[in-house]
Amino acid sequence: MTKLTSKLAMEMEDKYGAHNYHPLPVVLSKGEGAFVWDLEGKKYFDFLSAYSAVNQGHCHPKIVDAMVDQARTLTLTSRAFYNDQLGPYEKYITEYFGYDKVLPMNTGAEADETALKICRKWAYEKKGVPADMAKIIVCADNFHGRTITIVSMSTDPDAKNNFGPYTPGFVTIPYNDLDALEKELQDPNVAGFLVEPIQGEAGVYVPDEGYLKKAYELCKANNVLFIADEVQTGIARTGKLLAVQHEDVRPDVLILGKALSGGVFPVSAVLADDEIMLCIKPGEHGSTFGGNPIAGRVAVAALEVVKEEKLAENAERLGKIFREELKKIDSEMVEVVRGKGLLNAVIIKPKNGKEAWDVCVRMAENGLLAKPTHGHIIRFAPPLIITEEQLMEAVEIIKKSILSFE
Repeated sequence: MTKLTSKLAMEMEDKYGAHNYHPLPVVLSKGEGAFVWDLEGKKYFDFLSAYSAVNQGHCHPKIVDAMVDQARTLTLTSRAFYNDQLGPYEKYITEYFGYDKVLPMNTGAEADETALKICRKWAYEKKGVPADMAKIIVCADNFHGRTITIVSMSTDPDAKNNFGPYTPGFVTIPYNDLDALEKELQDPNVAGFLVEPIQGEAGVYVPDEGYLKKAYELCKANNVLFIADEVQTGIARTGKLLAVQHEDVRPDVLILGKALSGGVFPVSAVLADDEIMLCIKPGEHGSTFGGNPIAGRVAVAALEVVKEEKLAENAERLGKIFREELKKIDSEMVEVVRGKGLLNAVIIKPKNGKEAWDVCVRMAENGLLAKPTHGHIIRFAPPLIITEEQLMEAVEIIKKSILSFE
């Protein structure tokens, strides 16, 4: 059999796979902690963390052990029957985040769809919105997934064009604009406000201090559900367990995914209190794999690691150091450095025809992986288990790569 090389692996993906991604030309075959290795054995810092799914680091032994142990015992029952892992997981996660109930799903997009359905059901059964009239306010430049309903609320042409007809019922306002939110909340048919505490895919756009707190208060005053999409920002990434906790906000509906599993298995969840969650009755929503035994074991282990290893505290401390160091880079290409915790971004000003993509290719050559978003922004999100010494080593690679274009 022909030995698999990076070149061959990329050619196979190009030939046999759909062309719905544009990856950096690196073929990874191993991961451990903050590092990954390609097929040829070259070692890299991972500064994307699978879009914040591997906050606990690659192949964390405790999480992997939980998965393997459960996989040898019982993998899937469907929800037609009870299983011995779901109840303990539901108790653990609801107590962990402080909610009455959890609805388990698999992916972030599924969790977002679930939250939308819960919100609409609540609107008709509790708020008294007329049938099929419920509206949900969303923000421009949002990213909540890529299902038909979710792209219906997107303002990104790549996500939206030629996928219509679109799902109605969404009102789009600018992000970080309280006046626009207050105006739309006057409509009695508004059921919810869906918001990312920090817009990750938009380029780590951090709103003004106080925005989330005031937005929450406006929702409360108008009997509208505040729905936080913490799929990317949650699970310690921004220096708190949840990004909304920077402003002491407790969402009515909380959406989690990605690092809820430590990146070893698809796990997502929607949390809410009884008054909201119990609007969903048997047969009205579900998933064959949602709440499966492996997911339950994995998620408990993943959340235990976050607390035991103080990952939120590490993200908060190292994030400040990271931003300070990046701001010292003496290059016109570094236009803006922004972020919170270990979710950060640099806006790259093109120079001599070189753009963010070129910087990412150069960083990969130098042993660090990151990915551009929107053409001119590089997102930096290493695993939260990274040490200060490792972080400083990575900073030197980033500096060296950017300065090589001077």
